[in-house]
Order: sequence, then C-alpha cells, then structure tokens
Amino acid sequence: MKQLCVVTGTRAEYGLLKPLICAILEDAQLQLTLVVTGMHLCPEFGLTYQEIVADGFTIDEKIEILLSSDTTRGMTKSVGLAMLSFAEYFERKRPDMLVVLGDRYEIFACATAAAMAFIPIAHLYGGDTTEGAVDEFLRHSITKMSYLHFVSTDVSKKRVEQLGESPDRVFNYGALGVENILSVPLLSKPMLEKSIEFELNRNYALVTFHPVTMENESAHEQFGQLLTALDRFADLKFIFTKANSDANGRIINAMIDDYVESRSNCVAFTSMGMLRYLSAMKYASLVIGNSSSGLYETPSFHIPTINIGDRQRGRLQASSIINCSPVCDDIACAIERGLSPEWVNIAKQTVSPFGSGNTSKRIVAKIEEFLLDDKIDMKKKFYDLEV
Repeated sequence: MKQLCVVTGTRAEYGLLKPLICAILEDAQLQLTLVVTGMHLCPEFGLTYQEIVADGFTIDEKIEILLSSDTTRGMTKSVGLAMLSFAEYFERKRPDMLVVLGDRYEIFACATAAAMAFIPIAHLYGGDTTEGAVDEFLRHSITKMSYLHFVSTDVSKKRVEQLGESPDRVFNYGALGVENILSVPLLSKPMLEKSIEFELNRNYALVTFHPVTMENESAHEQFGQLLTALDRFADLKFIFTKANSDANGRIINAMIDDYVESRSNCVAFTSMGMLRYLSAMKYASLVIGNSSSGLYETPSFHIPTINIGDRQRGRLQASSIINCSPVCDDIACAIERGLSPEWVNIAKQTVSPFGSGNTSKRIVAKIEEFLLDDKIDMKKKFYDLEV
C-alpha cells in the first residue's frame, strides 16, 4: 500500500478536503495518514481538530505551530516553527506522497519541508490568483515545489503551466467545494435554526471577512466600514463566521464580538463546521465579505455574493458576484443591488465556473496511477511555453 499524508490547518480547508479524505480511505491501494496543525489546535479558534475526530477520522499527529501573536512577525515565526516540526515528522514517517490544498503559510511551510525531504507533493488549487493577500505568492511557491497539480479551472491550469509545470502533471477536475454542495445532505432550515440556536424567521446574510494581508493595518478600518453598512439593513439578520489566524484577524474577531453583543439580529461563530456553514449558505439571501467561499461555493447555491475589497482580486468569478470597495456607501449599495429582484434572477441563472462534482475520486485515481505505476520522477523538467 502507498501512504498518502494529508495535512490540514484550518476549518475551511478541512471542509474542502473531507470528501478527498473519504475517497482515500475507501481505496484499497492507499493508506491515509492525517496530520492537523495551525488553527485546528488553537483554543482561540475553536479547537476544530475535535470536529475531525467527531467525523470518525483518526489523526496521525498534531503539530502545533501557532504563536500567540497577531502580527506579520508572528506569522513568519510560525512558518519557521512549522518547517522544523514538519521536517522531523517527514523524517520519521516518510509518506509516499503529501497532499495539500491551497495557499496558507502553514501549508507553505509543510510543503517546503516535504520538498526538501524529496517527498512528492500533490497540490490542490494551484494557479488561482488572490492579489490582495500573501496567499498569492505562497500559492505559486507551493506550485513549484509540487509534482501533481489538481486545479479548479482551465484558466488555473494554464497558469500552472506558465510556471513551468508539464501539462501531463496538471489536471482540472473542478473544485471540492462544489462536490460537497452536490453530494452532502444539508440540514433543513428548522434543523439549522435548532443547531445554531438562532431563528431565521426573515432574510439573512452570511458574513465572513478576513484581513487583507497585502495591505498595512487595514483590518479595523475596512471591517468597521462593513459593520456601519450592515446597520442600514435592520430588516436583515446576520450570521458571522470569524476571521482566521492571519495577522490582524484578532482585531476583526473582537469587533464581531462587540457588534453581536449589542444587537439581537446577529449571531457569531468561531467555527460552524462544514455542514452548518453550507446549510447556512443554502438558505441565505446573500453572502457578504471577502472569503474565497463566496466565490467558490456560493454560486452553486444560486445566491448573490458581495465581494468586498482586494483580498480575492484576480480570482475567477461567476456572474452572481458583486464587487465593491471596502467603503460603507459602496458596500451598502452592493447589498441593495444583491437583494434586488434583478440580481436575484441573475444569481438563479448562474453557472459555476468551478466544475460539477465527482472531483475527489478522480484526484485519488490519478494519484494512485502515478504512485502504483512508478511514474514519478522528482527531477522535474521545466516546461517552456512555445513562443
């Protein structure tokens, strides 16, 4: 059996990886080792490794890397600690392949340690662009360290090839988030209300806002503008999911706590888990913020997304997305537009650009093909585009 090591560091990433983890477990030729790190192990972010255990998965190792810091310096130190810890883990375990998703700093550190140990990497979601976040250069760096690439669109496939990766190692099987939406039985609205202990007796929006890490100290001002805009919509309810462990994320989370405490039409969660989060998205009138989920998953529910600011700038977008600046008046105008019958109709007709499901099993089959047929040559040749 070939051993696949899957690493997850955040609640959102785990939710996307879950069908892939299940597909690996169902494959008789592959053995899963699951490593959790980052936010999963931090009480401040909900100790979300417990959700993984509750789902019935065995965690092979917990690797703690987060420092109690809310600065870019702290993020950099966490990268260093992660590299040291994963170097030790890979020396002991020597998996046949590492599987990682995305672009966060803990995944960059993990991939670096694996690449230096000559462990082949299968990378999901390379080739995307998010020009407002440090994720942009971290993602492309992970791409160059990886051997197999599973992208979500043909546009991303072309970008990975532009980075010198051979087309015979780059595969567009769509996004795992779309597969989750199409395959996971979601909660009914009454069950969701009971689970979150919050009545959804009128229209509501799902709100997630993260720091724009390529901008200097903008979190407080931008999120304050968003909250001021939300105050103009007294007839709406709001479900907040808190920011991740990026620099200045704690600023946003403290502002959420203060806002929700003084209002009866709001509720906030450190982590909803994939099932509750997607269920809340299904019945929402709008998704508001700057999370990638508003671009990846929301269009498949045929509801509008209000995408604020530059964090997701450059990412491929469906027709249901409304972009606006992080200024109160612009945000409020975008929300009004998203609630209009005209835009609701546009969203209903939206076709997601991120595939139509059956992603996880196709990824596992391709990984198995490369591993079992001994098709991996770590001395990669740079693929030059024809000029």
